[in-house]
Amino acid sequence: MNTPATATRAAPRILLIQGPNLNYLGKRQPELYGTTTAAELDAMVHAHAARHGYVLSTFQTNTEGVALDRIYEEMERGLDGLIMNPGAWSFEGSAMRFCLMSIDRPYVEVHIRNQYQMKHVSTLADLAVGAVQGFGVHSYLLGLDALLHHLQSSTHPLCKTP
Repeated sequence: MNTPATATRAAPRILLIQGPNLNYLGKRQPELYGTTTAAELDAMVHAHAARHGYVLSTFQTNTEGVALDRIYEEMERGLDGLIMNPGAWSFEGSAMRFCLMSIDRPYVEVHIRNQYQMKHVSTLADLAVGAVQGFGVHSYLLGLDALLHHLQSSTHPLCKTP
């Protein structure tokens, strides 16, 4: 699951982090999270990257510190944006929170399920430029589209966000 998409270096570089238990996607509680496997989701987002011309690296880990290391490594390689399904880290990911506060890159949070229906508010969402949730695995594609739009519009002087 830890593979980069092929694209030119001039294209935006985006990292997709899959948090805890997402390696078991399609097998774990399919009635809640669907039957799309982690490998199928990876193929879907990489096909999206190929269609839209950006460099995408995907990475899954169940360990918060390993995810932090990967984010910092990608920052050194010229990361432009981050999309993440933080899973359980959104409940109490203080180390992840400090990491997101320390990087100067847009972050989009995605969730397969609607977290608000479960009365859950992410402790990381206020650091995100936006969040997409409740659309199943399609939330990832919507989140990637939103991040690409943000990256493109934020370079235009009339589209600067406050």
